[in-house]
Amino acid sequence: MKPTTLIKMLVMGFIASDARRQIARARGRLARRGQPTIHYFHQVDDPHSHLAVQKIDALANRYKVRFKFHLVQNPTDHEQGDALRFPVWALRDARAIASDYGTELPQNIDQIENHQAKHAESYLSRYLADSDFAREAVAIGHRLWSGDPIEELPASNAAADGSALRTKLGHWLSATFYFEGEWYWGVDRLVHLENRLRDMGLSNAPGGICVPRPTPEPLGDKDASAVTLEFFPSLRSPYTAISFDRAIALAQRTKVKLKLRPVMPMMMRGVPAPRVKQLYIMTDTKREADYYGQKFGPVVDPFGEPVKRAFALLPFMAEQGLSIDYCANYLRAAWCEGVDITTKQGLQQVVEETGANWQEAQNQLANNIWKPLLENNVSDMLAAGLWGVPSFRVTGGTIEEPFCCWGQDRLWRVESEISRRSV
Repeated sequence: MKPTTLIKMLVMGFIASDARRQIARARGRLARRGQPTIHYFHQVDDPHSHLAVQKIDALANRYKVRFKFHLVQNPTDHEQGDALRFPVWALRDARAIASDYGTELPQNIDQIENHQAKHAESYLSRYLADSDFAREAVAIGHRLWSGDPIEELPASNAAADGSALRTKLGHWLSATFYFEGEWYWGVDRLVHLENRLRDMGLSNAPGGICVPRPTPEPLGDKDASAVTLEFFPSLRSPYTAISFDRAIALAQRTKVKLKLRPVMPMMMRGVPAPRVKQLYIMTDTKREADYYGQKFGPVVDPFGEPVKRAFALLPFMAEQGLSIDYCANYLRAAWCEGVDITTKQGLQQVVEETGANWQEAQNQLANNIWKPLLENNVSDMLAAGLWGVPSFRVTGGTIEEPFCCWGQDRLWRVESEISRRSV
């Protein structure tokens, strides 16, 4: 292993380590003044914020913490990754999960006008230090998403101030909770926040958590053979690495038609990923892996030519019916076992573990057949309004309209969609 590869592996390993997490939490505790405080960052025209704020009063009643509220502005185009698709995806995603989380999101309009958002910010800025903030934010959010006009008030700088604090603390999204060194985005990650608060002895009551993750709709005896699941993974994606086996197991369990459609990594497609986003992805992936009882790390990042070599073997593996095993073994080697897949020796190990002949595989490394294959997959993924991985598209069965979603934390929703389309 080259020294540079080793150093990068050690750095990435520390970022995703339990030790780093404990250090961040310890620093947060040392900085505490008085009662434990959760900072919540709310964007008035963000649909995920509208879901998250509906859970705050329940959390405040359950735990011995206080909330400090902040209004924030929209992430920059650079932070969003795909500024054209980001707001459309956010609304579609929030609508897809709202009812399962016991929240409401009016569907009267698809976009809130900028001046209405500014009026709502001015209104809510008066409640930032008030325990009624969540209630007021829910009410004003319902009005915004219902298309009801918000009266004009004097302009406020609260969102700019909140955005500055969010940047200082190390995040870029809204619907985010920050507690003593750790970030939690959206209703999905509240399970981690609640488990942490319970471990700290801050719960006021025994029993379950306030915001559990949804249970998929059971397939039961229904037949899903007419349903197709398209799975868009990348070989350079920590989130794909911890969800690939679960996605394949879901397809096998439900007996849907599975189409594996690998895509080029986002950063190799020109999608920006600021350093703060890269750091959060690594720490969040580790947290999610722990939640699902999966291993994550040590990591050898296959960015650049190494992952291109891996992609070059995809047509060869497909001919032998080994595509799924090959991708699974590669992801495991790179993201869970610390195999140096930047070298041909590391790739050889993956190929042979998959059951393919290395000598035959080597002859395929110079081919370009894989390029149009991946380009076509990316094109279809983008056409579905998605740009990140892992992404999923469910079609067929009793529902005509496709269902598309992004994220390993949406596999439960994919499973529910399969059930809804089955007979």
